[in-house]
Amino acid sequence: MSDGSAETRFAGLAAENRLLRAELARRRLIDLATGVLAAQQGLPTADAAEHLTALAAATGLAVEDLAADVVNAVAGPGDVLPAPDAPSPLPARRLRRTAAAAEVAPGVGEAARTLLEGGLAPLGADSLWLWRCADAGSLRLAGHAGVGAVEAAAWRSIPPAAPAPLRAALDGNGPVWLDGDPGLPGAGPAAARAVLPLRRRGAPVGVALVGWPGPVDFGPPLRRAVAGLMDVAAAILDRPDADEPGAPALADVLDALVTPAVLLRTSAHSGAPVLEHANEAAAAALGGPLAPGDRSLPRAFPHVHDELARLVLRVRLTRRPQHAARLPPAGPAPGGALGPLLDVRVLSVGADRMLVLWHSVGDPGIAAARAVARLQSVATFQDSLSGGDTVWSEQAYGIFGMARDEAPLPLLALRGRVHPEDGEALTELLRTLTERHSGAQAVLRTLLPDGSVRHVRVAAEPLLEGDTVTGLVGVYQDVSATRRTEVALTATFEHLNAVRSQAEIRHQLALQLQRAIVPEVTALRELPGDLSVAARYRPAAEEYQVGGDWYDVLPLPGGKVLVAVGDIAGHGIDTVTGMVALRNAQRALAFTGRPPAELMGWLNDVTLRTGGGSTATAVCALYDPGDRTLVWSSAGHLPLLLVRDGRARLLEPPQDILLGAVPSYAYAERRTGLRPGDTLLLYTDGLVERRHEGLGQGLARLVTTAERMAGLESPELLVDGLLGTALGDTDDDTSLVAVRVRRPGEAEAPEVNSAVVP
Repeated sequence: MSDGSAETRFAGLAAENRLLRAELARRRLIDLATGVLAAQQGLPTADAAEHLTALAAATGLAVEDLAADVVNAVAGPGDVLPAPDAPSPLPARRLRRTAAAAEVAPGVGEAARTLLEGGLAPLGADSLWLWRCADAGSLRLAGHAGVGAVEAAAWRSIPPAAPAPLRAALDGNGPVWLDGDPGLPGAGPAAARAVLPLRRRGAPVGVALVGWPGPVDFGPPLRRAVAGLMDVAAAILDRPDADEPGAPALADVLDALVTPAVLLRTSAHSGAPVLEHANEAAAAALGGPLAPGDRSLPRAFPHVHDELARLVLRVRLTRRPQHAARLPPAGPAPGGALGPLLDVRVLSVGADRMLVLWHSVGDPGIAAARAVARLQSVATFQDSLSGGDTVWSEQAYGIFGMARDEAPLPLLALRGRVHPEDGEALTELLRTLTERHSGAQAVLRTLLPDGSVRHVRVAAEPLLEGDTVTGLVGVYQDVSATRRTEVALTATFEHLNAVRSQAEIRHQLALQLQRAIVPEVTALRELPGDLSVAARYRPAAEEYQVGGDWYDVLPLPGGKVLVAVGDIAGHGIDTVTGMVALRNAQRALAFTGRPPAELMGWLNDVTLRTGGGSTATAVCALYDPGDRTLVWSSAGHLPLLLVRDGRARLLEPPQDILLGAVPSYAYAERRTGLRPGDTLLLYTDGLVERRHEGLGQGLARLVTTAERMAGLESPELLVDGLLGTALGDTDDDTSLVAVRVRRPGEAEAPEVNSAVVP
């Protein structure tokens, strides 16, 4: 297919999706209006729908427009709301249709985009943020629109000490309408913001922030319109299916940063750190993307890898972040090669991953961008301690949120503007300057007049005349954006670590369940009559692939013996718990004494009702010692293997479907007579499947191998020998059961483990 046709098809699918979404919103609005009419006029729903259609035809309105009017009539006054700078008024009908479209959006992010584009943008707004209330008073970003990826990452998580306008809206249970720069995302000197609490059933569920690019007249109509749309946002946040998105993937977070950042992963082979991902800035600093075959530290960081490896090791040992102001190259760096790393930070992001962030002097583009950013957020100051004035550069007034005609504050008078928790840091800074006569720096949380908080780095030097400090000179730098990014990264890593911890718990639980139900090694067991049985379970090569294989050998009250194997599709805790449920169900059903085909049909119904959509293959067999017959049924499982008189052959199974595929399926049965000396093998696909060949080849190889080992009369030796040949290479788990009919007078093997068969 050509690129052009692919683009055309993509555009067609996008258009079709938009039409489907629009029709879904239309139907929701009509359904709401139908319900209103049915309640008001005491009509059946069908009659109310017909009445709505007739009214629309009589008035000449589209059905959805009339439906919007009906819903608005009961939801609140149908004001015609003026949109700022718009040539025509914005009718409440449009707002109602926008609300309906948002209510059927597939997620909070899509709902936010719908609310912005359909309702808020015509009112002049250019951004919408929706945060959900989280643990301990914090906020987590659930959806946004009109917002860049970097800014969204920086504000993804807000601690309990939220910016004052957000906290005021939540605590005061009322909207906050703001002009100017309130220290909120995207705010500029002329921006306007509306902060609204989102509540459902009297309880807070979150907070919304609506942004405008310039000044706005927050008149009553505009306030009602925004508040109405945010009522919809509250309902969307409160939906059970509106779970907040997980933290962004680590690669996405790194790609949103403008400074170099790489993700390191511990090599499974050597244990040394290797490069897993580098963002654009890091790739530029490293001289371009690395070759896939060599992502080692020496290859990525040829001149500083030893020093970096030591930082990584300290993080691994202490589980605490490490920082270095500068990592100089161990030897001379050739022209164009990566030079010193400045302000290096190494953080742990899981059991086997590390994040490395740094500034590099090797990339003039990055350095230039940083220099411009510093000029925009750096201000100079000079204080006199001998009776003179304090002088600020113009940028300092903006950093501290003060008007240009206000008197600048001396560094010694900043205590009233500094967050109480940073008072000690300010004291130490001043003590170093005035008592130790040495330069110093500190990052202080500064309280602005509007109640918001900024992180300001203070770097100062004392002015000396002899041993007397006569003044202080230095710079103020607004580092709030950097701190927000660090908070966002920390929250992301905490989330990822929590997810990994939960995944590890689930994995360990799955592993314990699997090992408890299906032991890896079992000794020989003699069963009633003339059977000897040995079974083995070989877990997947990768532990995270713990799967749903099971086996069972169970003497029944009537003297028969149940022999079974099965395999549920998939891996993980859900698969293992499904396996446990099926195995236990099969055991219980077997005590009814019913034949295998009937047991398999019941097991199929159990799978359909409790398997959560899973399917499974299985063999259920009943051996009767009285006449040495095996009656068995198969649900899409591999054929049984019979070893007799030194030869091996596959027993053709009934062509029946998997468990959990269709309801009320009738399974067939096979009857196989066994003789003294026969050995029967039941197994799962991990024993025979190979990645690059058909199943038939694997089964033929199993037949050949079993014949070669036919002289091993002990079932234990046979199962160990078959597993030792490693017939399969798909890294899937394997269950294998060998059942041998003893010859007359053949001695029973000593029982090694009384709990051989679980």
